[in-house]
Amino acid sequence: MEEAFFRTHAYLLEHTNAPVRRILMDQINWNDRLIGIKGTRGVGKTTFLLQYAKENFSPENRSCLYVNMNNFYFQGHGFAEFAKDFVDHGGKVLLIDQIFKEPDWSRQIRRVYEENPSLKIVFTGSSVMRLKQNPILKDIIHSYNLRGFSFREFINLETDNHFHPYSLEDILANHEHIIKEILPKVSPAKYFSDYIHHGFYPFFLENSNFSENLLKTMNMMAEVDILLIKQIELKYLAKIKKLFYLLAMEGLKAPNISKLSNEIETSRATVMNYIKYLADARLINMVYPLHEDFPKKPGKIILHNTNLMYAIYPIKVVKQDQMETFFSNALWKDHKVNLGSKEHTYIVDEKYKFRICDSQMPNKIRYNNDTFYARYNTEVGQDNKIPLWLLGFLY
Repeated sequence: MEEAFFRTHAYLLEHTNAPVRRILMDQINWNDRLIGIKGTRGVGKTTFLLQYAKENFSPENRSCLYVNMNNFYFQGHGFAEFAKDFVDHGGKVLLIDQIFKEPDWSRQIRRVYEENPSLKIVFTGSSVMRLKQNPILKDIIHSYNLRGFSFREFINLETDNHFHPYSLEDILANHEHIIKEILPKVSPAKYFSDYIHHGFYPFFLENSNFSENLLKTMNMMAEVDILLIKQIELKYLAKIKKLFYLLAMEGLKAPNISKLSNEIETSRATVMNYIKYLADARLINMVYPLHEDFPKKPGKIILHNTNLMYAIYPIKVVKQDQMETFFSNALWKDHKVNLGSKEHTYIVDEKYKFRICDSQMPNKIRYNNDTFYARYNTEVGQDNKIPLWLLGFLY
């Protein structure tokens, strides 16, 4: 077993300090033998793996090992042989970062899983990967998604509080009571615009230019997550990037597939496939009317999170679009979001009607009892009027 791997592992554990303990850590059944953790590039998957190791093993404990498949060692040595050697030397838990860098990675994982029944494998992968549909792994894998920071996690990080998440049902029924638990300790309005601008991706904590980092991350999503994993030729990269830019510049609306097809000089069917790839990479969300889905044209394209809006067109950010983007992103993790029949309205889980609106323009809205109003520019709510920021406490 290469000593260098253990030295790197020990060094990383000693120097890892997760700023916020992610709630996913307690949602995973760590007794399972094969665990896949997917997530958008930049949301902290590496830190998550190392934090798990740090919580459960000392840096000197050689039964757990973190390896990154970027290591050139794996160009000359098979992954299955490496894993067997690790087990032969007392290894119990193998944490693998960037598994998709390994050719034929799913067959290799299956082989390691079957040949080493005492070994637990936890690996990270791109959000583009379809682990539960993977024909080689689907009967043995347990797949989870790690997301960027929620507004709750961002506030906990910024204020040293320990607010816990609330279910959607709890928020809808008890938001006035919940707010009374939060407001004495913190003013969410002080942190909301910062979260909207840069709070979703953990790398805002680094001492570097956030916008440059985010642009680099977005390019990597296109170049690695879409091209490499979907096996698309490099010559089509410019078309995919241009399509993403055009969709972002359009704002929150239904895409004009014919126009986009002309703009990027490709077929309508290819445009739809590219839109799906961008959604898989968590660059955009496709929102459909009730009972419709891909491959139909989405009723609305929304950027995956508000931070992306500033990276692409900071001058052009529209407040209402921002707030609807925050809403869809906050609910996307555990809930189904569909388009409502009226402007700025959505249907959640096929039963709750929502309208996203400005609390400072009450005269423009006729309030209905069958709708929840997620209102921005306010910290408090009443009855079916809920402060929008509180939906950032769903996870």
